[in-house]
Amino acid sequence: MGGSDAPTDFEQAAAFRATLRRFHRISEDAARRAGLTPRRHLLLLMIKGAPGGVERSTVSELCERLQLAQSTVTELVQRAEEAGLIRRAAARNDGRIAHLTLTPEGERRLTMVHDELRPEREALARILREVDTRGPTGA
Repeated sequence: MGGSDAPTDFEQAAAFRATLRRFHRISEDAARRAGLTPRRHLLLLMIKGAPGGVERSTVSELCERLQLAQSTVTELVQRAEEAGLIRRAAARNDGRIAHLTLTPEGERRLTMVHDELRPEREALARILREVDTRGPTGA
């Protein structure tokens, strides 16, 4: 049962998970202060932070990144659009595809959350680097 001063794999995994959970809770609280649900915040973040710096996404891409069913993402997109946070534009090469981008209001609210979470993201990045140098955690 241990006895060594070095943290066990289970201790490292528990600390890692606790840190992730803390970040998740703080993120949810920051989103609510900006007038966003936690899922809406993630939706805006995934659109703004789309790969390649394009700052737009499709429902299919969001399903993959959010790990949610298409029906769930479609409803989330519709509600965010109704709230004036995102807009749709048909893809130039395929009218069946809609590119989603943030409206100025969506940008404003996302920036509020993003700025508030900067210290937390930096702390989480430090911990992740620590875990990476120690090896697998079994988290």
